[in-house]
Amino acid sequence: MTPIEPASPPEEMFDVVDADDHVIQQLPRSEVHRRKLLHRAVHVFLFRSDGRLLIHKRSPAKEEFPSVWTSSASGHVSAGEDYDSCVPRELKEELGLRAQLMRLQKFAACEATSWEFTVLYSACSDDEIHFDPVEMTEVRWMELTEIDKWIEDNPGDFSPAFRLLFQWFQSQPKVQDS
Repeated sequence: MTPIEPASPPEEMFDVVDADDHVIQQLPRSEVHRRKLLHRAVHVFLFRSDGRLLIHKRSPAKEEFPSVWTSSASGHVSAGEDYDSCVPRELKEELGLRAQLMRLQKFAACEATSWEFTVLYSACSDDEIHFDPVEMTEVRWMELTEIDKWIEDNPGDFSPAFRLLFQWFQSQPKVQDS
């Protein structure tokens, strides 16, 4: 008797969008990436109450930008899903965490974002995280100034999307404590 091999999970389906981020069709992940079609993603900047930002090192097995540092959590918006429903799922899947999320900015799809319309969110939590070792190999809590210096010295250590989002974040006026 031959053992039955477990079926591999079906390939993720993505909404393909036009230049205005309107859904035009749905295709498998591999097709979307191979053809560099416009699609959607979310990124989260997770902060501690002391102001440190969590960054993670992507797994060497990742299709795009393996073994580089990036946002606290990120992921593709699945077909039929919207940004705001995707982001808590990604935070839970990648960091084992639930937190109140604040939508910060939407970025147009471009080469730096791997042709993804990207919405950046922030959250603050001092809860323990449990990162997904399939997605990431290391995490670090760092001061923003330390990340700035690291990017300045070694930009290739970070994903292009993270550099774009972080540069935008750093350019925003900061609220001063009273």
